[in-house]
Amino acid sequence: MPPKAATPPALSPQEVPVVFQRYRTELQTLAQKIGELESELEEHSLVLGTLQPLVKTEPERACYRLIGGVLVQRTVKDVAPTLETNYAGIKEVLETLVKTYKTKEDEFGAFQREHKISMPGRA
Repeated sequence: MPPKAATPPALSPQEVPVVFQRYRTELQTLAQKIGELESELEEHSLVLGTLQPLVKTEPERACYRLIGGVLVQRTVKDVAPTLETNYAGIKEVLETLVKTYKTKEDEFGAFQREHKISMPGRA
């Protein structure tokens, strides 16, 4: 016989608003972080779009990069691969956060249905 899934303990009426607010705060925090990463991803994309033609035509051209608050001079051929790696990493983290957000949003919706919570202005 398979083990039964653990059911969460029933919440008291005083705990429901606390849990509700915790879900809202977590979703807002995730949405804010997603927005920040989308902005950063767009910046990386813009810079990469500018540097890509130069990788082939002028790989030794001077290029400046901000590292830890210090502006350093490098060449296009040195900076482009690092930016591509950073871009891929940011994109991966962003995808993970979006999945986490959707999962948390589904949990929040289930919590609202379970406790018969309706929000004004939402269908």
